[in-house]
This record gives sequence, structure tokens and C-alpha cells, in this order.
Amino acid sequence: MAVRSLTAGATGAAHQRSPRRRRRSPGRVLAWILLAILLVVTLYPFVWMVRTAFTGNHEIFDGDYSLVPADPTLINFRRVLGQTSVAEAIAAGGSGAELNFWLYLRNSLVFTAVVVIGQVGFSATAAYAFARLRFKGRDTLFAVFLAGLMVPPIFTVLPNFALVRSLGWLNTFQGTLAPYLLMTPFAIFFLRQFFLGISPEIEDAATIDGAGKVTVFWRIILPMSGPPLSTLALITAVFAWNEYLWPQLVGKDDGVRLLNVALGVFRQASPTSSPDWAGLMAAATLQVIPVFLLLLLFGRKLVNSLGFTGIK
Repeated sequence: MAVRSLTAGATGAAHQRSPRRRRRSPGRVLAWILLAILLVVTLYPFVWMVRTAFTGNHEIFDGDYSLVPADPTLINFRRVLGQTSVAEAIAAGGSGAELNFWLYLRNSLVFTAVVVIGQVGFSATAAYAFARLRFKGRDTLFAVFLAGLMVPPIFTVLPNFALVRSLGWLNTFQGTLAPYLLMTPFAIFFLRQFFLGISPEIEDAATIDGAGKVTVFWRIILPMSGPPLSTLALITAVFAWNEYLWPQLVGKDDGVRLLNVALGVFRQASPTSSPDWAGLMAAATLQVIPVFLLLLLFGRKLVNSLGFTGIK
């Protein structure tokens, strides 16, 4: 009887508490409303870009501002991909300017891949040195290195440009890659925090078995660091794919020009007439697709890894 009474009491209490769980506080509702507004404001330019990409140039300013074009067309994508003649491009409202999309896409893919491999690799070795190796002035050197986070990147553009020009690296891949290839303060700080959370006993056991620092790093630390390394690789890939100022300064030849830089050149190709907005938005839509796929496939892993601080 006592057990039955306790069970009935617990059930009654659960029924009494259930309405409270379903009740939504005004603050929570307001937070969801603000989040929805922020989401709409963030996505609206992207939606309008896609909408313009499927709209003919002659219909962009006809007063129809619906999110779905009245007469969608693929002519803009065909023009960007080089599947139309100059006469067809002009008839579709374009300026006749050409965009070697596949060449610029290749350049952007090579640039992004090399930057990701270089920054993740070099940053991992530097972060492990700051986390595990003991040498004089290590903490001071790390603090000075982190001070680089407070230097605006625009301040280093002119010195880097003068150095690259003196080396004869203008309009080359090595000149475009030089400022990004090695490491960044954020990447080293991010990986160092993770390495500090790894138990030293794991490395001590490997050292007792005769493994050196290099073997421990390659055979033990890196395999255990999959989440932070993949997170850093994804962040670096998005940053490198969207980089504009430096590639625009040093990579003006078609052989090394990146896709987003080529979009700016494509927009300026018709100075005597209105810009080819439909073609530009079609190219921008295609340029966004690789990053969108990366975030779609690995976005959840990125969010989970950002809060990952170490192994306990």
C-alpha cells in the first residue's frame, strides 16, 4: 500500500508539473522571434542572389520583386559556364564579357586546398610544441605570438606586397599563397588548448615504450585530434575560399586569378553600360555551392567541436 501510494503521489506530481513544462515563458518566445528575424535578414540576400541568377537581365528591373521569378531561365548559368556564343549572351542582356569559370574554379580549389593543408599541418606542430615541449621563453614567445591576433590584417598587406614583389612572385601561386601557407595565431591557440587537455600519461606510456616526440605526435596525438583538426580545416577552407584583397593584388593573371576575384573583374567588364547583374549573380551562386556543401556536410561537426575542450 505504501509503495502504491508513493507511486500514485509521484504520478500526480508529474501530472502537476507537466503543464509547467509545456508553458513557454515570454522571454523564450521573444528569443525565438528574434532568432527568426535574424535568420530571415541573413538568408534574404542569398535568396535574392539565387532569384536574380534565374532571371533574365531584361526582367530584373521590371517591377516584379517576388522571391520566385515569373519566367525562370538557365541562360545565365549557361553563359557563365561558356556554353553560349557572344551573340547569344548579348541577346540575353549580357555585355558579351567572358568568364573562364572552370579555370578560375581550378585556381580557387588549388589555393584553398594548399592553404588548408599548410595551415593545419604547421599549426598543429607549432601548437604541440607550445603545449608539450619545455624551452626557455616558451610562454613569453607564445604571448608575443598571440599578440598577432590584435594586429588588423590590413596593416600587413603593404609589407607583404613589397616582399613578394622583391622576390619576383607577383602573378604566381607562391606569391598568392605566401601570407597564408604557414600558420595563424588563432589556429595555434585553438589546437594548443586541445593538446593541453590530453592526458600526459598517454605520452609518458609511449615514451617508456621507446617512442620519441615525433612518433608520439604523428602516431598518437594527431589520431586523437580528429575533431579539432577537422574544425580548423573547415574554418580555414571557408576563409581561404572567400579571400579577396590579397589575391586581387598579387594574382592578376588568368593562370592564378581566383574565382571571387574574377567575379569582380567580370562586373567591371562593361563600364559603358549597366553591369551584367544576372550573369554576376549566376556566377556568385556557383561560387557559393562548394562552401555551402562543406557546411551542409560538416556543419554539425563544426558546432560540436567548437565546444570541445579536451579529453578528460
